[in-house]
Amino acid sequence: MPGATTVHQSVLLHETIDPLLEALKASGGGTPAWIVDCTLGGGGHTAALLEAGARVISFDQDAGAFQAASKRFEAEIREGRLEIVHAPFASAAERLQGRRVIGILADLGFSSDQLEDAARGLSFLNDGPLDMRMDRSRGETARELLSRLPETEIADLIYELGEERFSRRIARRIVEERGRGGIPDSTATLARWVISALPGSARHGRIHGATRTFQALRIAVNDELGQLDALLDHVILSLAPGGRMSVISFHSLEDRKVKVAFKRLGQGGGFRILTKKPIEAQDDEVKRNSRARSAKLRVIERVE
Repeated sequence: MPGATTVHQSVLLHETIDPLLEALKASGGGTPAWIVDCTLGGGGHTAALLEAGARVISFDQDAGAFQAASKRFEAEIREGRLEIVHAPFASAAERLQGRRVIGILADLGFSSDQLEDAARGLSFLNDGPLDMRMDRSRGETARELLSRLPETEIADLIYELGEERFSRRIARRIVEERGRGGIPDSTATLARWVISALPGSARHGRIHGATRTFQALRIAVNDELGQLDALLDHVILSLAPGGRMSVISFHSLEDRKVKVAFKRLGQGGGFRILTKKPIEAQDDEVKRNSRARSAKLRVIERVE
């Protein structure tokens, strides 16, 4: 396999793919079985699945990730062991019809490549355009969203999607600054506005003061919770009996949705929960990769 051109490190790699590979091994022969990587990203999970001998279908709405994977996995695509689809994973159900799907994987975090690409505007660590779209060919940017929403809706968005307790102060500051000269196309400027709106005690906490606001905007711009609902309500039903789904979440909004959906599916919905509690990264992985600190993995199996 060609060498990777990514700085991304997959979180909980073996904990995530091993249950799917076990299901694949138990599925026997006959109709070819596939594992679906709903979030291709840097290609770490896809690469590990291919190395283990699986046939994989990978989805990503990020054109950059699609192009990089097309080059990195050229041989596997040519051999028919891998298909990559440039589309959001919410559309996967219709594309999987007629296939025997034995595993589904969804890593709901952003890859390090995406976060460190200033041109995407996903992070305040490197100044870039206030965009945040995963698919930059369509949809509304974060700047456009903040330019049109009234103060109350900005506050509600930051509170509900970022779980930011100072959302009203932040929204007020954004609207005040917007009234002076509009919303700038700069992640660094927005981060400064957010920090300036916080009380002194909240400006130097464990996480950067703008983290929750940026999280809320990313979720809103990319409809991340709507996509997750589609995964848990529709895409999961593509699994064949004995098939399994692994989902890695990175914040409480996502994990809560996964937990509730798995509980519902496990109570008479034809599924069995394999993780009574979410699996979290061990200390050695967190030392190697700080992104692993907030990761939570849940796994479920279709039994009907």
